[in-house]
Amino acid sequence: MKKTRSDKGDELDDLLPEYEFDYKKAKPNRFALTGQQRVVILEPDVAEYFRDSEAVNRVLRALIEVMPREV
Repeated sequence: MKKTRSDKGDELDDLLPEYEFDYKKAKPNRFALTGQQRVVILEPDVAEYFRDSEAVNRVLRALIEVMPREV
């Protein structure tokens, strides 16, 4: 059943002006990046060549080994 505007207004009546949050029961965000992790977006034509992040990392590590180091 589709909600109408009047149904939506009723839901807003259930909201309290303030909520008590028990931080002792909080859990860490399992989707949050940790420390040195980064997200990189690959272009679709590049992404076709890689199954997963492990494959991308393997290729990048091989490339890093043959690149000259900057001082």
